Amino acid sequence: MRGAARTGYGFGTFKGVFTPSILTILGVIMFLRFGWVLGQVGLGRTLLIVGLSTGITLLTAVSLAALATNMRVAGGGAYFIISRSLGAETGAAVGVPLYLAQAIGVAFYLAGFAESVAATFPGLEARTVALVALGALTLITWFSADLALRTQYAVMAAIAISLAAFFLGRPLPAAAGDPALAPVARLPFWAVFAVFFPAVTGIEAGIAMSGDLKDPARSLPRGTFAAILTGLAVYVAIPILLHLRVADPERLLREPLIMREVARWGWPIVLGVWGASLSSAVGAMLGAPRTLQALSRDRAAPRLFGRGYGRGDEPRLAALASFAVALLAILAGGIDAIAPVLSMFFLTSYACLNLAASLETLVAVPHWRPTFRAHWGVSLFGAAACVGVMLMINAGAALVALACCALIFATMKRRQARARWGDLWRAFWGWTAGQALLRLDRRPVDERSWTPNLLVLSGLPSERWYLVEVADAIARGRGLTTVAMVLPEDATPERTATAQRAVRDYLRRHDVEAFVKLLPAGDPLEGARLLVDNYGFGPLAPNTVLLGDTGEPGRRAAYAAFLMRLQRQRRNVLVVREGPELSAEGEEAPGPAPGAAIDVWWEGKGPNAWFMLAIAYQLSLSPDWRAAPLRLNSVVRDPEERAPVEARLRERIAAARVPAEGRVLVGTGGDVFATIREASRDARLCILGMRPCGEEETPEAYAAWLDDLLRRAGGLPLTAFVLASERVDFSRIFQ
Repeated sequence: MRGAARTGYGFGTFKGVFTPSILTILGVIMFLRFGWVLGQVGLGRTLLIVGLSTGITLLTAVSLAALATNMRVAGGGAYFIISRSLGAETGAAVGVPLYLAQAIGVAFYLAGFAESVAATFPGLEARTVALVALGALTLITWFSADLALRTQYAVMAAIAISLAAFFLGRPLPAAAGDPALAPVARLPFWAVFAVFFPAVTGIEAGIAMSGDLKDPARSLPRGTFAAILTGLAVYVAIPILLHLRVADPERLLREPLIMREVARWGWPIVLGVWGASLSSAVGAMLGAPRTLQALSRDRAAPRLFGRGYGRGDEPRLAALASFAVALLAILAGGIDAIAPVLSMFFLTSYACLNLAASLETLVAVPHWRPTFRAHWGVSLFGAAACVGVMLMINAGAALVALACCALIFATMKRRQARARWGDLWRAFWGWTAGQALLRLDRRPVDERSWTPNLLVLSGLPSERWYLVEVADAIARGRGLTTVAMVLPEDATPERTATAQRAVRDYLRRHDVEAFVKLLPAGDPLEGARLLVDNYGFGPLAPNTVLLGDTGEPGRRAAYAAFLMRLQRQRRNVLVVREGPELSAEGEEAPGPAPGAAIDVWWEGKGPNAWFMLAIAYQLSLSPDWRAAPLRLNSVVRDPEERAPVEARLRERIAAARVPAEGRVLVGTGGDVFATIREASRDARLCILGMRPCGEEETPEAYAAWLDDLLRRAGGLPLTAFVLASERVDFSRIFQ
């Protein structure tokens, strides 16, 4: 584990984790709402709520134990753990709602305290009591977390006495019903669950003190598990005893302090309610500022809240912000209004803790060496349970909570927040890619699974940008693109890395999603051969090479030999040539008009024709080319052939389910390219076929044919000469 200098108090397991956790668990819900829960759903379903709530918390504690024993946990608790595992953006997306949950939790516990005070002293107004208590609590936590935690030992003793008074209590005699009172409305199971769930979220109080623990990796798991199991024992016993001692469910619903009526002595219950609610509020008031402080220090919140004061690095400015949030929450509503909101926020943070532990265990990079281990499936089940319960409680509220997290995530991403620490996403995507490659390798490529994987031999992208532009349009979102460049042979690794970063940044600025590969070589064509021979991994070797025409007449034979090599290696070829820069009058030729077409000059037979159609269709799906209509063109020599060829072309377009226009033109004279130039002068791109090389053909002969093709196609706009060499029946793509 990586060490780090610690500036907190150095609390142990009992004082720093178990005490704040158990006092938050055995809190206001236990005293003021347990009877209400029992009256709403009955004993069986109450125990189910207890079991389900505790189960989710226990699964989260297992994940927390694994995460906490793999890292040095600093201030910020759950936020710190999530951000160091899932990254800065995810940490902020969960940390901000988590902070709000903790700050609103202060209001929740004080609202419970005020409700019990007002029930005991009817002359007092509950909201006023809550506001006074908030001010006093802020002053206590302002000066010292140690002082606040010391007061909790007395609170723990008060809760223990109150529970003893309750367990030693007696059954209540049946009371005559008051006919003037209408029956209390029953709520659905999940609505009752939402009110109860904050009762088991006490582990957040212990996690939030992580920066003040002497040994977080040891204290967090031990203190958390002990608090959960202790709380479970109490929460199973209380509803059973209430069920045995209170015969009237309506009484359970109407009397918030029913435990006082059942207990042997009533006053310890009142003291227990006050102590539990105030101690829970203290735990939340200690945790919320520390979460905000951690967010601020990670630049996910205003930096002024990151300041610490005194020996304990007290987050006093963050405490003022937490005071303001709690104040607004107190003014907004009581226990029943605040509880469902808390449930959503806590379940969101629990889901992320479980997801982080699941992914860390699944990927299992060398960095992942927790002393407490759990199966990844356990943590993943915990994450799924959290999300499922959120949807069951209130699907609309769950979606709003998740949308808020997504909005914060997107904002942090847009700000390009760069963490000063690593996270697991690179390892996770690497693991995912590895598993996918293994499965791809077992399945041969066929027409149903074919996608373009382009190797673009562009050289410096800024000099022949049209090559990158065409490749990006073909593969964007539906395939892969690698922009490759051959450097001089004497390029050092440092120079190569610098050039690679520069090309990658250039592509990113132009919104091109592509890999970048640079290779030093003595000769550009030799470097290109090495790239084609060696680039790729397993089944993800490029299946299509896109390159420009060579501008050096003396290298035509070597260029033709390279194209022949690509064909024999079963690589599809796209030779893309830019349109003429000058018009016939010597003036600069205008660019294609908006909506200019993609023209495919198509014979409609053989693998090349269908590969051309596949490339054209891929282009037409690109956002930058979507406005360009797709035209399939054919040339006949005899006007009488035009009608039957048009009919066959329409049939093929309809059978292929491609939104294209079919055009059949009658050639004039002996040069078919004169017809093509005339028909495609307004096109954005022309796609023409190339013939494959012969078995015994020499590079010089193929170069001569290629020279003739390029000469005859002169004057066309941006043109792609296409050759299908891959062992794929491209015609079946369009069946």
